[in-house]
Parts: sequence; structure tokens; C-alpha cells
Amino acid sequence: MELIRRKTLPQGLLGQAIDYALKWWEALTQFIADGTLESDNNLIENAIRPSALGKKNFLFIGHPEAGERSAVIYTLLGSCRRHGLNPFDYLKDLFTRLPAAKITQIKEFTPTARAKAEAKGFKGVQTS
Repeated sequence: MELIRRKTLPQGLLGQAIDYALKWWEALTQFIADGTLESDNNLIENAIRPSALGKKNFLFIGHPEAGERSAVIYTLLGSCRRHGLNPFDYLKDLFTRLPAAKITQIKEFTPTARAKAEAKGFKGVQTS
């Protein structure tokens, strides 16, 4: 790239592309030095695809606060998937036990807390 760069105009598209690649060269080649790094972000793109596809469908969902509420639900469900939880089972447990919970117990109801509890052998998060 450095040889070709010398033969191109700096303002040309090829010159700009090479300048960009050279500027980010170290970051672009990190996955070669560390075999645990991915060379692309397909895992992330696949994870956000459902919400990205739904953006246009949910644009005019009705109430002005519906977008924020949808984002909360998507975040909860995404966290369930990230922790290997069945979203239906998580929500069923959450809606069953949450009404009787104290505000100080809210952190016990997160997908992270549920996954940790299941890893210890509990069916759901234990509340005091």
C-alpha cells in the first residue's frame, strides 16, 4: 500500500482509502497477533439484527414513550440470550416474583443474577 500510495493523488479516492487503511493498520491487524480476536464483527451484527430489522416497523409504534419501552424490552431479551437464558422462562419467573419483591432486591432479578443463580443450581434467582 505504501508503494501504491506514493503513485496516487492524496485527494483521490484510492489515496484516501490507502491513507485510512494505513492510519488504522495496527488496529486492523490485531487479530493476526492474537488468535482469540475475531477478524470481523459478524457475531455482534447477528445479535442486533432483530432490532435493526424492526426499526422501521416500530418507528410509528403509537405512544411517544413506546420506543424507550421497546428498547428496555430488547435489552432485557438480549441480555437473556447473551447469558444463555430462555427469555420466556426468565420473563415468566420475573413477572411471577417481581410484584412481591422489595425495591432493594431489584438487582437480584437481572438476567446476569439469574444466570449466576442457575449456574449455582438454583431454579431462578433466590430472594430473601
